[in-house]
Parts: sequence; structure tokens; C-alpha cells
Amino acid sequence: MSVRIAKFIADSGVASRRAAEEMILSGRVAVNGTKVNTPVFFVDDGDIVSVDGKDICKRQTTELYAFHKPINTMTTLRDPDGRRTIYECMPDEYKHLKYVGRLDYKTTGLLLMTNDGELARKLTMPSSGIPRVYLATVTRVDISGLKRARQGITVDGIKYAPMKIDILPEKKLRVTITEGKKNEVRIVLRACGCPVVKLHREKYGKIALGKLPVGKIEKLSQKVIDETLKSL
Repeated sequence: MSVRIAKFIADSGVASRRAAEEMILSGRVAVNGTKVNTPVFFVDDGDIVSVDGKDICKRQTTELYAFHKPINTMTTLRDPDGRRTIYECMPDEYKHLKYVGRLDYKTTGLLLMTNDGELARKLTMPSSGIPRVYLATVTRVDISGLKRARQGITVDGIKYAPMKIDILPEKKLRVTITEGKKNEVRIVLRACGCPVVKLHREKYGKIALGKLPVGKIEKLSQKVIDETLKSL
């Protein structure tokens, strides 16, 4: 699959995409021994890309995984307070992967993992508008409060976009958000009189957790990856 040369350079870890474009325009980049002077240039897996005369690593094939995050784990590589992290829950072969956004310590469910830092960044950008679906168990269901959440509210000076909320039996709510701000679901529902007791993410975009067991990680198909890339 062809990719813009600036992305190739960024994926190799040499520079950011913007810095890579500047390198290209200044004549520092070559493909198969020929200088490239425009960022509007595509390379394939077989091409040899060099910066300042030095070959850079071949672009990685993008990989995307679904991980079922257990409760009481931190979405981080290391926790200064010594709490268990997601990386302690998975085999060593997956510990190089980057997490896509975060789930807080008590939240369970779908966490996407990837070897592509640029993809992780795009998937978490508010401008991407990717829906995240959560199942929230609350202490009480306040209809008027939920109406406010559906319209969008401001809490402690931070504006939260309207949420889609479906009321389910047994004090459960299915909540869909598109911004993904820190602790967004918990903060908004608490402010609307519906404090969260349990929170579980079911979907990220079109990717669903399904029946993946707690603590397990599963590689997603190339078809799913291609569909995800096209949606960005």
C-alpha cells in the first residue's frame, strides 16, 4: 500500500510529519537515490528512503488490536504509585504497542492498541468525531439531568458536547460520546445527578469488544484496519 513520504518518515521515528515535509522541501530526502522535492510523493514498501544520505527503516505494517482492559489497571507504561498497569496484563510480545486514548483505573472494556503512533493520535483527536460507546451503571436515573447531558453542558468551566444516552433496565445507561475528554462520562453524569458506579466501554468507532475475555488481546483484521484508516 502506498503512503505519502512524509508519513513514511514520521512512522520511522526520524521526525514529525511537519518536520519531514520541511526536510523534503529543503532537499534532504531521497527515494531510491533520487532527491524528492515535494511532499506530494508516495512510496511503497519496496522503496528505499534516505534522509541526509542515511537510509531509514522500512515502514512498519500498521497493526491494530482490541484489548479487554480489566478493572483496577492503569492505562500507562509505569505507574509512580505502583498500581497495576495494562502492560502487566498482556504477554511480552504486545508490550511495544501504544494505547489509543485512555480508560481510567476503574473503567473496563475495549481499549485499542497499535504499533502506529500517528494512527493512535488521529483516533483520539476530537476532530475525528469517532463515537465511543459505554455502558454505565448509575446510582439513580435523573431524567431531567440526562436531558441536560443530551444537550451538552459545561462543568467546572469545561464544555462537554451533547451525548447520546439510552436508558436501559437496572439503572444502566448506554452512552455515546465523540470527544473523548478525560473522564468525560463520569464527570457529566455526576453533574447531571446520575453518579456512575461502573463504566465499561463496548465500542470504539465500528470496532466492538464483543465476547473478548477480560485481560485478553486480539489482533484485528486488515479489513478492519483499512476501514478505520478510511474513516479518518
